[in-house]
Amino acid sequence: MTETPLVGVLALQGDVREHQAMLERSGARTLAVRRPTELAEVDGIVIPGGESTTMSKLARTFEILDPLREAVHGGGLPAFGTCAGMIMLAEHIEGGVTGQETVGGIDVVVRRNAFGRQVDSFEADLDVAGFDAKFHAMFIRAPWVEKVGQSVEVVARVAGVRGGVRPEAVGRIVAVRQGSLLATSFHPEITGDHRIHGLFVDMVRAAREQSSKRK
Repeated sequence: MTETPLVGVLALQGDVREHQAMLERSGARTLAVRRPTELAEVDGIVIPGGESTTMSKLARTFEILDPLREAVHGGGLPAFGTCAGMIMLAEHIEGGVTGQETVGGIDVVVRRNAFGRQVDSFEADLDVAGFDAKFHAMFIRAPWVEKVGQSVEVVARVAGVRGGVRPEAVGRIVAVRQGSLLATSFHPEITGDHRIHGLFVDMVRAAREQSSKRK
């Protein structure tokens, strides 16, 4: 299939336009998604950062949470979550609030706000699986992954940091992939480096090709 994939960005919170710009640089068309009818149009979905409990409530209010779950779990929709979006794609959360809802899909335990508050934001150069050069990542009130399931690939860990982050942050898992699902603790949309988004667009293309072959 040669048609340019259409990738949605969940437009409830976060850097929607920034994600769209990076996806478009990576060769995708984009659509801001708030409603189930818009979700049904896209070949993949990005869940931006924000505040994970508020995001889940907004997703419930806009009646898109359940359709998103169904699309990811049952429909095989590729999804990419950044920061709070990583929490939304996690099967298990540490430090969440009572009744907090997620989309799920990635067999990981994610610790919410693990790296600290806004003042604890930091930058780090990451070795990302499949990349020839390091990726300069921005972490803002970021989660980290505490445990991964057997089918989850660790894409990146924190090796060294800038900005005085706590020493226990070093070695933490900050990017994971499971099938057509991708999640990062950091915000690649604000770096100017579109390689992470390019990886996801490639994942969307691959999923479309597999779906076409099955048909």
